[in-house]
Parts: sequence; structure tokens; C-alpha cells
Amino acid sequence: MSTPDIPVTTAIRALRAAQVPFVPHFYAYQEHGGTGVAAGALGVDEHAVIKTLVMQTETRMPLIILMHGDREVSTKQLARALGVKNVDPCDPVVVTRHTGYQVGGVSPFGTRGKLPVYVEEGIMFLPRIFLNGGKRGFLVEVVPDVLARLLGAIPVSVAIPP
Repeated sequence: MSTPDIPVTTAIRALRAAQVPFVPHFYAYQEHGGTGVAAGALGVDEHAVIKTLVMQTETRMPLIILMHGDREVSTKQLARALGVKNVDPCDPVVVTRHTGYQVGGVSPFGTRGKLPVYVEEGIMFLPRIFLNGGKRGFLVEVVPDVLARLLGAIPVSVAIPP
């Protein structure tokens, strides 16, 4: 079986433009399968498969939070860390409007608009991470320091068990 061609998403264009080395990974996307499906297909720990979640504050200011696949975001802790009243997930239509990506294929790289990016602090200590490459069923493997260097990601401590 041959390896599929790397899709030329805006995420891949952004990584290539910044000369970020990455390893492409493909898996059979399942609707509502989540990071567990990706981790199982790739044979990696779900903790290293990173979710890209688009949320908004009470003033509708959008933001990205990157979270371990096996953890959830405490929206109360995130709101506290941001100094806002509350933070809620964006509607899928709003996610696409802000990022240019479809839910299930959202990458933090190459978003349509420049969004503030926050990252669960533990992610920065992993040797490698797997993030969406801008298409459902497609992840890119990178080192975590790319998040700070390329995205200006701000570490926060907002993870809770699922």
C-alpha cells in the first residue's frame, strides 16, 4: 500500500514556509471518533495527540486552546487564566469562519484569522506531539517548541480528566 500524498492545506503551507520539519500521518477518520481513534490507528499515546479547540469569550473573542487528547478543558479555569467571565466552545460554523477549517480537521497552523493560542502546559514537555494537519484523518508530528515559536502559544494549566 502506498502512502497518500501530503495534502497541501494552509497548515502545511504555514509549516513549510516557516521551515518546520514535520512527519505526516494518515488514519481513517471517524465522525465523533476523537483523538482515541487517531491514537489507536497511529499506535501512539492519546496524551500526545493534541486537540485544537476553538472557543470564545463572553465578548465573542475567538481563541484556540490546545489540549491533550485524553484530557478536557476546564472552561472555568481557562476563563480565570484569561481574566474573562466565561469561555465556551464555538459553534462549528463559527469555527470554520475563524479558522478556514472544518471541525474534525482544525489545525492551529495556517488559520484564516490570527487567533490567540493557548496550550496546556504539559504539552510543552512531551518529546513529540501529533496535531491536525488541516484535514480530517491527517495529523502532523512536530516537536512542541514549534507551538511557542510559530504560534506564540501561551502555556496555561486548565486540563481536567474526561
